[in-house]
Amino acid sequence: MDHHDLRSAGPEAGPLLLRPWLPADLPALIEAYRDPAMRAMLASQVTDEAEARLWLRVQQEGREAGTRFSFAVVDRDRSDELVGQVVLKYPAPGSGSAEVGYWTVASARGRGVAPQALGALTDWAFEAFAGDGLVQLNLLHQMDNEASCRVAEKSGYGFAEILPARPPWPLDGHRHVRVRTGRPRQPLRP
Repeated sequence: MDHHDLRSAGPEAGPLLLRPWLPADLPALIEAYRDPAMRAMLASQVTDEAEARLWLRVQQEGREAGTRFSFAVVDRDRSDELVGQVVLKYPAPGSGSAEVGYWTVASARGRGVAPQALGALTDWAFEAFAGDGLVQLNLLHQMDNEASCRVAEKSGYGFAEILPARPPWPLDGHRHVRVRTGRPRQPLRP
């Protein structure tokens, strides 16, 4: 699988499809960031069209550089409604670990969107980057975000440690970890 060329549909989880962000997603992205609960948990903010365009550009540049694989999560059972985002923040090949993150729109919370989408991203990441030595994924969140603890647990990310607060985060945080199980597939040789 060429993980650097993902312009089309990506991983799936039931009715959920993870796909690259599109310019047509701008209005839904701006609307998602209007949610005060979401804004309180994220370092980046999107308040208008200019910030949304910049956010989309950062996602695209990260994908092109191979350092950030951000997916819009859409619900195919609801006319491809945007229900969230998942992201793999991948450091240099050979480091063995990467960070995952996610958010869901307010109307999608409580429907199992986050664990399903995070599970699909996790499976994709371990398969797509097996040849690069990826064996561990980290999920970070502030201590007061109990919903993220539940999502981590449902997605197979075990609690690993408490992280001290550091800007821009005013509170201590949690690090949850998921380790790839099984042996990585060997690349096919001609």
